[in-house]
Amino acid sequence: MHVVTMKQEFIKLFDHAPEHAYFAPGRINLIGEHIDYNGGLVFPAPITLGTYALVSRRDDTLVKAYSMNFKDLGLITFDLNNLTYDPAHDWVNYIKGVAKMLAEEGTPVPSGLNLVVFGDIPNGSGLSSSASLEMLTTYIFKDLFNFNLSPVDSALLGKKVENLYIGVNSGIMDQFAIALGKKDHAVLLNCENLDYGYFPIKLEDHCIVIMNTNKRRELADSKYNERRSECESALSKLQTVLNAPNLCSIVLADLEAHKNLLTEVEYRRAHHVITENERVKQATECLKANNLEEFGKLLNASHTSLCHDYEVTGKELDALVEAAWEAPGIVGARMTGAGFGGCSLAIVEKDSAEAFTKYVGAKYVDAIGYEASFYIASIGDGPTCIQMEGDEAHV
Repeated sequence: MHVVTMKQEFIKLFDHAPEHAYFAPGRINLIGEHIDYNGGLVFPAPITLGTYALVSRRDDTLVKAYSMNFKDLGLITFDLNNLTYDPAHDWVNYIKGVAKMLAEEGTPVPSGLNLVVFGDIPNGSGLSSSASLEMLTTYIFKDLFNFNLSPVDSALLGKKVENLYIGVNSGIMDQFAIALGKKDHAVLLNCENLDYGYFPIKLEDHCIVIMNTNKRRELADSKYNERRSECESALSKLQTVLNAPNLCSIVLADLEAHKNLLTEVEYRRAHHVITENERVKQATECLKANNLEEFGKLLNASHTSLCHDYEVTGKELDALVEAAWEAPGIVGARMTGAGFGGCSLAIVEKDSAEAFTKYVGAKYVDAIGYEASFYIASIGDGPTCIQMEGDEAHV
């Protein structure tokens, strides 16, 4: 349905029909939070919410982009010969950033595009709308101009855009989970060496419920970079006595033995990172053994650690998760994403999903004063072309 409305908008803006349609997913991280930049294991999966684009090629070097999510910004135009970051270009800086990083790697985008974009990921929700847009853009350029980019290349390019162009010191997980997405599978990714494998997610009588606090989370303005520097500081102190390339390579016994080297805050940050990395390993074993109950306990423990040790939850996420822990049909729940607002996820019995959302929704309004939103998440594929046939669209 999105594509039909987008097509009408495209024709109105550009006076011709789009030539191509594309989609890239958002992602949830089942477990393994705030350890991707500490060399740890993460366990994300792409979801069927994501970002759509309709595209036509131009014969000049202009890119004209319009978002149906930010209609008030109108049509934003930039020239491929000037890829400098411009705050006035708002969301289009992600497209510019991809073009700039491609140019720096020796594959400049040869001609301009007309684009209409629409995302059904709630903006600022922590489901990776920015990485979704980066991977969508990379896939469009790759497809239209026959660039030789593997999914891993695309993920690394997207990370460069975030780090060097947008200025967010994020890890590789979001782009990787999206670029290498596979339906009904989570990706176990080692962020130190990019080794990865797929795990089937068989929930059968259960479902994943995404719970959105509806408190927007602006990553670049949050304490994300502060947490990262606290981890770096803890690591550098521990490296005076341990041979450790990153925090996730340190075992808990060594952290305890040398905690006197760290401030209390640095110790708690490192404690979260090391224990969360262990929880990811345990989680994959639980899923292999089809032990959803233990998997749920690990989700709960992850949230507790993110709340007390890492201090990235906040009252909204805590209100949602604590209500979820008491709700009908719950197996486990935790915040997902960087925190400071955004979303949490819960594994819930399918038969109880309606009662669950009703209970958690009411508790949240009582605690916070406004409503949360709930989505049943399906795990989908990575970026893809959509076939447009008349007014219908097929992935």
